[in-house]
Amino acid sequence: MDAQGRGRAEGADPADQWVLNPQTGDYELRLDGAPAPPSPPVPRQRTPQAPGPRPGGPRPGGPRDRDGEQNDERDNDGTSDGPRDTHRRRRDRPKRSRKHKALMWTGGVMGLVLVGGSAFAYYWYDRLNGNIGTVDIGDVGSATVLGDGPANILVIGNDVRTGEGNEAYGNRDNVTGHADTTLLFHVAGDRSNATVVSIPRDLMTEIPDCETRQSDGSTKTIPGSQGTTRFNESYGVEGRDPGCTMRTVEELTGLDVDHFMMFDFNAVKTLSTAVGGVEVCLEKPLKDTDGGTKLDLPAGKSTIQGEEALSFLRNRHGLKNESDLDRIGMQQKFVASMLRRLKEDTLSSPSKMLDVADAATKSLTVDQGIGSASKLLTLARELGKIDLKNITLMTLPVVDNPDEPTPVTVVPNPEKAPQVFSMLQDDVSFTEVKKQQKKAKDKQAALLNGPRAEASAVQVDVLNGGGPQGAARETVAWLQSSAGVSRSANQGNAPAKVARTRLVYAPAQADQARELADLMGLPAAALKPSAKAGGEGPMTLTLGPDFKKAGVPVATPRKVDVPQSRADEKMCKG
Repeated sequence: MDAQGRGRAEGADPADQWVLNPQTGDYELRLDGAPAPPSPPVPRQRTPQAPGPRPGGPRPGGPRDRDGEQNDERDNDGTSDGPRDTHRRRRDRPKRSRKHKALMWTGGVMGLVLVGGSAFAYYWYDRLNGNIGTVDIGDVGSATVLGDGPANILVIGNDVRTGEGNEAYGNRDNVTGHADTTLLFHVAGDRSNATVVSIPRDLMTEIPDCETRQSDGSTKTIPGSQGTTRFNESYGVEGRDPGCTMRTVEELTGLDVDHFMMFDFNAVKTLSTAVGGVEVCLEKPLKDTDGGTKLDLPAGKSTIQGEEALSFLRNRHGLKNESDLDRIGMQQKFVASMLRRLKEDTLSSPSKMLDVADAATKSLTVDQGIGSASKLLTLARELGKIDLKNITLMTLPVVDNPDEPTPVTVVPNPEKAPQVFSMLQDDVSFTEVKKQQKKAKDKQAALLNGPRAEASAVQVDVLNGGGPQGAARETVAWLQSSAGVSRSANQGNAPAKVARTRLVYAPAQADQARELADLMGLPAAALKPSAKAGGEGPMTLTLGPDFKKAGVPVATPRKVDVPQSRADEKMCKG
């Protein structure tokens, strides 16, 4: 019999089948409805005896206790008056009985609460676990929920159209879907703040090769894109799984992504309903003029849920440029409003929390590292420690795609996107968290603190992985002529672009790395120790888009000029 069925009589509540056994003081499971055994006479205390047998053996005539020894009544001085008579036994019993009954009732109530609570908790735990879908993404991501240091969680919006009412949003034939607007959730190492970066679905980027796990347990490598393609093709195209989207974001940002959480359209409808609706505010009325949905909201404040909430998030009509970027801005405000609703209203109500958890997990797919109700609860508790005012929401800085005559796609802003990535890589807060800013400075000092090699002893190969044209060649010329690094070599273009400049070195070359960092003004985050012991060959310096010119320091910015909002900012003023 399994755990769910164990102890369950037909039509009976499991909690009602646990009965107190007064003989043992324990609760016992009774499947057949049999009554508990009758309560025996209350045993009397025995006065401790000295070691050794009693003189003359046991006393005759006295009642025996459960150990088979005879009970006799003794006074406080330890002497015996002989066996207790029946009359005295009956006269003394009520006091003890009332006390015993009081303890029995208290124990019974507590037992029922504990048993009933356990059955209730088990029911929900089992139900939520059954709701959650998991994907084996192989060696990408982390096996722990949240380790020490910063963490990055990718929240993927799946645009699959399956489900009642979703036919209004496009083609329902694709049962897999693609990566719609995706959120990169960066959690600071000290959990004092978080940054949420929206990645547009129409962003042109390179999708790397990715290894996927098949249903039969085998692995299959899905080829990457030839050049750049839309970000939404990182999932669902040619069999790409969420691990492919994670790898794409890692290549784009230079960050290690620990976990993914993927929601579909139905999640928006069920979650917004479970929290009792989400408050939104509009400067002017919003109506779906194409008639695909029934969205029709007035100017000012509205509370939306279900189908109306999904229509609101999918709508582009009536927005400034009727673009995906405008829609992302509305989505961020909706997410912030829902977070406030959860923290201010839902968290105080256990019943609402269960409704939200049930609704969320029904439309949720995650990696195996967080693929259970207990692991998701651990994650939620950690994220819940962050004050809403310290959660920053922004869109990845982009510009129109210069390769399109009439741009419909975008590319990363060549100046601001690397700055955002650099701040995230160095775990620099976008909010005024003094503790976090001090930690970033301390990290820089600690990593760069140590002995330096002579410039003439530094060996380094230089590659261009996204810097200005000819950057590798010009940097080697500068190193040899102005910095005294004669053992430097130009290796041309890197095999793939990098998000930011990085210097890979063996542990034995740490002194060389520090010297080169000093000469070129490299931040601590640019130094990447290799797992290989080595140290005989040259280090590898790959110049990224944050590299401007030889001799100009490459430093992590403390802030960047991009539109931002905070999760505690109310969408509706007043």
